[in-house]
Amino acid sequence: MAFLVVAPGAVAGLGPWLVTGWRAEGDPPALAVVAGAALLAAGVPVLLGAFRRFVVEGLGTPAPVAPTDRLVVGGLYRRVRNPMYLAVGGLIAGQALIFWSAALVGYLAAFAAAVFTFVRLYEEPVLARDYGAEYAAYRRAVPGWWPRLRSWEQP
Repeated sequence: MAFLVVAPGAVAGLGPWLVTGWRAEGDPPALAVVAGAALLAAGVPVLLGAFRRFVVEGLGTPAPVAPTDRLVVGGLYRRVRNPMYLAVGGLIAGQALIFWSAALVGYLAAFAAAVFTFVRLYEEPVLARDYGAEYAAYRRAVPGWWPRLRSWEQP
């Protein structure tokens, strides 16, 4: 639970607050505020569900210091390999819209670049090493960043 508060909480909550003070830059259009609120409303349950999946299905956490015992491939992980990162990005994007903040758009771009680099250079090699053929099959079937329309079914 501490990892959930520290990592995604800091990135999706504290970071945007430090950038904006949670004050709008000017007068955001109503449609932007509604779209931002929708991203927040969608992002929170996706983030919590993905985290729960690590605990229940993987018997561990997303934190590298307490990794899962099993490869997590259920729930939203049947449609996209990185729903937790996408949820955090959605939370940042939602706040960028609500606060009409160009600075938060820059923060989102930096987050996306950092996450993509971390996934490619650390996470994917570790998962390939730890789960071998099972991860290779999963990686071939499920996209990393753009969700499948239909859930992948494990062979």
